[in-house]
Amino acid sequence: MARPTPPEFEKTKIVAENRRARYEYFIDDVYEAGIALTGTEVKSLRFGQGSIAESYAEVKNGEVWLVNSNIPEFSHGNRYNHEPKRVRKLLLKEREIAKFHGAVERKGMTLVPLSVYFNSRGRAKVELALAKGKNAADKRATSKDRDWQRDKARIMREHG
Repeated sequence: MARPTPPEFEKTKIVAENRRARYEYFIDDVYEAGIALTGTEVKSLRFGQGSIAESYAEVKNGEVWLVNSNIPEFSHGNRYNHEPKRVRKLLLKEREIAKFHGAVERKGMTLVPLSVYFNSRGRAKVELALAKGKNAADKRATSKDRDWQRDKARIMREHG
């Protein structure tokens, strides 16, 4: 019997999105990962602050780390406030980590975070994708295709 397709991730509140990732990379597989955060980081994310525009993930010593993501200091934090650009651990199953490690080492792929959000249970999650970089011609083709889809929709609306 075929395995049922998993449902789309439940995103109740999207905090940060990496919109440029779909333009810069071919997205292969998408995974959901938890993030190990401190208390003030969670509070900053709940206020909608945070950026993953220049961030990426890497596999080190059997663990996956989110590098270069920015969660600004909590405005009402005290001396125990967090460091904004610290490296954060991503919580994944061992089988997923092994798959990431193999894809990054052998196939030359990259781990790109697509979005940071809170799920229906109030947990902070990262949508992580295995991706392969595009070259300039691929990016031109993507923008050309996107423009054509926009024009086609406009023509269909006008001529019904």
